[in-house]
Amino acid sequence: MDGTPKLTETTGPASTPSAGALAGLRVVDLTRVLGGPYCTMVLSDHGAEVIKLEPPQGDEVRDWGPPFNADGDASYFVGVNRNKRSVGLDLSKPAGREVLLRLLEGADVLIENFKPGSMEKWGLGYEAVLSQKFPRLIHCRVSGFGGEGPLGGFPGYDAVLQAMVGLMSINGTEESGPTRLGNPIVDIATGLFSTIAILMALHEREKSGRGQYCDMTLHDCGMALLHPHAANFFLSGKRPKATGNPHPNLAPYSKFRTATCEIFVAAGNDPAFRKFCEFLGIPEVAKDERFATNGQRVINKAALTEVLEKRFASEDGHELTRRMLAAGLPAGPVLHVDEAMGAEHTAFRNMVAEIGAFRALNTPIKLSRTPGGARSAPPRFNQHGREVLAARGFTEAEIAALEQDGVLVPARRK
Repeated sequence: MDGTPKLTETTGPASTPSAGALAGLRVVDLTRVLGGPYCTMVLSDHGAEVIKLEPPQGDEVRDWGPPFNADGDASYFVGVNRNKRSVGLDLSKPAGREVLLRLLEGADVLIENFKPGSMEKWGLGYEAVLSQKFPRLIHCRVSGFGGEGPLGGFPGYDAVLQAMVGLMSINGTEESGPTRLGNPIVDIATGLFSTIAILMALHEREKSGRGQYCDMTLHDCGMALLHPHAANFFLSGKRPKATGNPHPNLAPYSKFRTATCEIFVAAGNDPAFRKFCEFLGIPEVAKDERFATNGQRVINKAALTEVLEKRFASEDGHELTRRMLAAGLPAGPVLHVDEAMGAEHTAFRNMVAEIGAFRALNTPIKLSRTPGGARSAPPRFNQHGREVLAARGFTEAEIAALEQDGVLVPARRK
């Protein structure tokens, strides 16, 4: 195997065998950066038509590189904007807002991440305007803290929210101090929670016939990720500490060195630990009163780590963890990103999509009758502006006038 996963029958625009579970769903996407675009990528992967309305300057993450693709768009943009159609639209102009209202006719979902109050200032607030004009519309707003409350209306960025909700405090080690998670977990989680909220609202609309407003914040979604640390605090009253790789409630559940690589092993209960020790040829360790129960293993974690590091020191970690998995013991090598992308199981699970020169992570949602995934490469700025407006009934003269007036924006304004 050369390490490059190949195109499979459920990847690529010509080979998706179904229109997707969300075929027919129309989404108007006014979001930028990551949380909102991640949400609309999930929807578009499964057949929703997503019209990405970009401001005249474009989604700023088009510039968040290197690396950049042949069109000059950064990987940060490319990674979460596939399957969408881009329209450059200046909403600061009244005519731009009129275009938006025409695009919302027949749309199911509007998602935006403007500063709370912006839509209302433009005369596009949900309660006063949109819910009246479009009673079936689901309006999802993604913001840092919401529009009200002590922090209402303040801007939010992933790492700032990681700090504020406690995620940084339980990441890293006591020596390193609070540490940012290496990926933008709050933004991604907000995108996923927003997807769930939209799907819930769509389900409820089937009964009521009415849309509703989804108030999604980085603050709330980041806080929702604090399990089990929040649960530990609520029960014990003690401030959770950063534990590094070990689990705060389980042992062994950590990273260990071997002769060839680092590995991660997990024993979720006492029978599993006894099986773990039998497999490693050290059954006496499971009988040691310091390690006989999970509670004792957590208390005596340092001593257990010393025993296991000595046992693993001469092992080939890749071969050992494969044997452990085959024996029903959770374990795996600690891989770098390039190694994970090139792994055989990654290819088997169709987790890397290829469409021409475009490569990206594929959808993890596997549906038997209506599979989804990458269908088209991420759009260039305003790649579909004329096409989208024409499909919504705009005449050629209207489109030309919108371009002339700078409402429909053919190229990014720097």
